[in-house]
Order: sequence, then structure tokens, then C-alpha cells
Amino acid sequence: MHNASNSANIQINLRNASDCKNIMELDMIQQEKRSDCPFAAALEIWGDRWSLLIIRDIFFFEKKTYGEFLKSPEGISTNILAARLQQLEENGMIKKSEHPESKAKILYKPTQKAIDLIPVFAEIYLWVEHYYPLPDTIRQIMDIFKRDKQEAIRSLTEKATGML
Repeated sequence: MHNASNSANIQINLRNASDCKNIMELDMIQQEKRSDCPFAAALEIWGDRWSLLIIRDIFFFEKKTYGEFLKSPEGISTNILAARLQQLEENGMIKKSEHPESKAKILYKPTQKAIDLIPVFAEIYLWVEHYYPLPDTIRQIMDIFKRDKQEAIRSLTEKATGML
């Protein structure tokens, strides 16, 4: 039953397009998620191997283009890379922009949603370093986190925010 009180509540809750968009996004997330578990929800957004490596490459190696991501040592295939970039964009983790030097290239930049993962990356790096031997090139990144984790997170966040 539709009454004036319900209409007023709907009008108050949807007073601008931003509210409507946020409600629609929340509804899409609710429909797509398989579980109410926060870990499961996070894994659905960014938890597969390739998505995390793309985000890593953006933050730690300043990669921005499809070709740069393809050169990562893990050897991602072209079809997987294209699918993960699309998925990360659809999930609001990255955004596309025009390359200033080439219309044929697209730049991929992190969103604030991705930047908010930097502390998670710091903890993952520290956990892995504790349990697995790492090459010297990776150990240099680790040393930054080990010396002053909060400063490293702040510095990376500031640098990544400049990419927006």
C-alpha cells in the first residue's frame, strides 16, 4: 500500500541524484554478493590474484597502461588483463582516462576506493615477508614498511591521491 508518509520518506531519501546513484550501487552490490561475510564481499571486489597484482602495479610500480601491466613479471595473459581491468573499473577500483600523448592508449588510475586498500597491502607485505623468502628488489619495499609502517602508508596514500 502506497501512502503519503512512504512518498515523503522516499523523497527525503532520494533528494538528489547522488543519493539515487548510491542506493542503486548498494542495491547492485546486495544482489551480486554471495555472502554477508566481509571477507567474501572483499574477495568478490578485488580478491583474485590478477586484480590485486594490477592494483599493486599501480601503487608500487606506477604502471598506468595496458602495455605496462602486460610487462609485469607474473605474465598475465591479454584476455585476463582486459577482463580484470574491466572488472576493477566496474567495481569502482580504477578509472580510465585519456592518455595525453596517444589517443590509442588509455591510462588507468586508482580511485579513492582502491587507495583505501594501501594499509591492507602494507599488512599483506609484512605478513608475506615474515613467512616467505623474498628477493632483494621486493625486500626494499618491505624495508620501507618495516622502518615506519604508518609513514610508508601515508606517503603511498599521498602519492596515489595525486594520481586521481
